[in-house]
Amino acid sequence: MTATLFANATFHTLNRDQPRAEALLVEDSVIVAAGTAAQLRAHAPAGTKTVDLGNAVVIPGLTDAHIHTASLARSMHEVDLRQARSLAEALAEVSEVKPRYREGEWILGGWWDFNAWEIPVQPDRASLDSLCPRNPVALTSADGHTVWANSQALQLLGITRTTPDPAGGEIVRDAHGDATGILRESAVYPVRKLAASGVSGNLADQLREAQQYLLSLGLTGVHDIDGADALAGYRQLRDEGALALRVHKLLAHDDLEAAILGGIRTGQGDAWIRHGAVKIFADGAAGSHTCHMSEPFPGSTSHGMEVTAYPELLRLATRAATAGIAVAVHAIGDRANHLVLNALEDIQNITAQHNLRHRIEHVQFLKPADVPRLSTLGVVASMQPQHCPSDLPILGMVEGRDLASYAWRSLLDAGATVAFGSDSPVEVPNPFHGLHAAITRTTAEGKPDGGWEPQERITLEEALHAYCSAPAYASGEENIKGTLSPGMLADFAVLDTDIFAVGPAELRETKVLVTVTGGSVRYGLKD
Repeated sequence: MTATLFANATFHTLNRDQPRAEALLVEDSVIVAAGTAAQLRAHAPAGTKTVDLGNAVVIPGLTDAHIHTASLARSMHEVDLRQARSLAEALAEVSEVKPRYREGEWILGGWWDFNAWEIPVQPDRASLDSLCPRNPVALTSADGHTVWANSQALQLLGITRTTPDPAGGEIVRDAHGDATGILRESAVYPVRKLAASGVSGNLADQLREAQQYLLSLGLTGVHDIDGADALAGYRQLRDEGALALRVHKLLAHDDLEAAILGGIRTGQGDAWIRHGAVKIFADGAAGSHTCHMSEPFPGSTSHGMEVTAYPELLRLATRAATAGIAVAVHAIGDRANHLVLNALEDIQNITAQHNLRHRIEHVQFLKPADVPRLSTLGVVASMQPQHCPSDLPILGMVEGRDLASYAWRSLLDAGATVAFGSDSPVEVPNPFHGLHAAITRTTAEGKPDGGWEPQERITLEEALHAYCSAPAYASGEENIKGTLSPGMLADFAVLDTDIFAVGPAELRETKVLVTVTGGSVRYGLKD
């Protein structure tokens, strides 16, 4: 048995019975006691090692409850257009990285946001054709729901004038019926499968690099939303003894039948990798104007897109729940959220039989009458606070509508469990940026004054619970994760700032000095 005393720090435990401590005693990856260093030394076994934390501040390990880690890992080696503020700047970035690719190689990446461009008009294949005539190019939008492709990519994807739109997707066409190079919703799935095929390099090695980045941000766990390739990559890291993050792995809906045949159930796994819910898309995204709304978008007759039609959504939810697999449904528009809640209400008996905790991912716009339904139905609201300030340029689309938007205050007041994540690589996975957004509802620069719809702001303690104890509840691990309490896994982050003693700007700039999982230092100090 190995024991370590972590001492000389202020521990914010999130344990209501003992909210503060000066030291933690850890044995075999589990916290056995919290208190003063003197108290714990008196009961520590012989040979206990002491780690002096230098009068720092410690919080429980943070969990990103909605993150695409495979996409993040790949994006660290792909085209990155986040900073582009015009089509010309985006093309210049592509031109700069193009020499890295041999003729015929796929150029992937993207994360472009035409809403932030000087002229907010979606691009087309012609501009990429002139720049990359001998490479297929497929660049994903910032919200992950649109792809900008060139002609060679369209050809290799089998998209021609006669290719029909897939169910729940769109191949955008010009007046002549030719594909413009813009693919929306389910039409982007072939590009996602292409990325998962390994054309961008060895995913396990990329995940190893991304893991270190996430640990440097104080993250000790992730709820991963990507596919089976990410699960295989994490298993490889675990087998090598190199996995340092707790991974709650959601299933792609395409893998549902194979999972059922394989006997997989939500919650199965070990302390490092556990199976989660199956991810289903109810609608699209706000930035792409494909989220499913009750009212049409301003100046349009479009209500967005029902990516999975309600009968199929209900069938999939029933099929999964009957097999003991929870569902995590992507729903952004108020109409999409309403329909998802209807489906989950319809399968309440099955849910209770298998003790499942379903989730809705994003929950950005709700009818006010639907807010209490999440609590009533026991549905976890998996939300990403950074989306609120990031979406400010497009929120005119909901002005004057009776909606609860990014409504973490209303949901908490109604008794719902709210778990926070980043949706990285859509947003940066820095949880301190998320904490800042949750308590201010402003940009980094503090705009708008007082925050957008400030009545939905929450306290720092509530936001921290949404990054610690709520994700643990969502994954069915609240008995071993989420607080710094005896019996919990020794997962925590050591900070350069007492986040409870500073203002929002300083909170946002907090740096992580040390990250510990299972009582072992994974980032920062060496054991």
